[in-house]
Amino acid sequence: MFYTDNKLQYPVRVDAPNPLFARALQQAIGGVEGEIRVAMQYFFQACGARGNPKFRDLLMNTAAEELGHIEMLATAVALNLEGAPLSLQEQMEKDAAIGAVMGGLNLKNLLSSGLSAMPVDSDGVPFDMSHIYASGNIAADMTANIAAESTGRTLAVRLYNMTDDAGMKDMLQYLIARDTMHQNQWLAALEELGGFAAFPIPNSHPQTEEKGEFSYTYLGFHADGSAPAQGRWSEGPSIDGKGQFTSGTLTPSPAVPDLGKAKPNSGAQTEQM
Repeated sequence: MFYTDNKLQYPVRVDAPNPLFARALQQAIGGVEGEIRVAMQYFFQACGARGNPKFRDLLMNTAAEELGHIEMLATAVALNLEGAPLSLQEQMEKDAAIGAVMGGLNLKNLLSSGLSAMPVDSDGVPFDMSHIYASGNIAADMTANIAAESTGRTLAVRLYNMTDDAGMKDMLQYLIARDTMHQNQWLAALEELGGFAAFPIPNSHPQTEEKGEFSYTYLGFHADGSAPAQGRWSEGPSIDGKGQFTSGTLTPSPAVPDLGKAKPNSGAQTEQM
């Protein structure tokens, strides 16, 4: 169950409304790095979490927090749209170029939501859930969550550097701080699941059954056969501590793909059958 007390998680203040910044904030709501993405990702991971219930609690609790972040950002978008022109004529009276397309205003925020936030990105594209990762493997999910919080924090820092509004900077510094915590909590959860020693994921599959000669070899695919660039990933002990990195090139298989003849009634040409 979810509850609300109609209060914001953290104060949201806009000192100087800016429709262009409202559009930028939409990326933090409905962009692939945004709060809808992480809220839904943690929620569905929680719904499918098996094993120790503390991981489900961690995921669901953080999903609830992210819903609060959506509320904060939606409020910020609406406040930044205060005073935005309600008609093209109104804006044209001030600027013959229609205020550089109404000052950067996303027209969906005007036409579809009456100067309010929407579940869309900064270009007005609706979030479609295609970037939700909930595998049922908690270690894999934690790894995905670290990446999600990293890109989210990157976006929040970029938004912070875009604005001079003190209220928006204060809100974004809160969100940046929470991204810091979330990165660390997912890393901590991954550590409890075995850390790097839990790799490769899933660790339930016996490595003795995989093609071991390829398990820790960094392969180069340069057309001239030259060796690939070397680094920590090409020599020394593997990060999971279960092998030694090497590097090399792969000898192509001599086999040429042959799919055989097309099936009758498949819509192929007679000459293919």
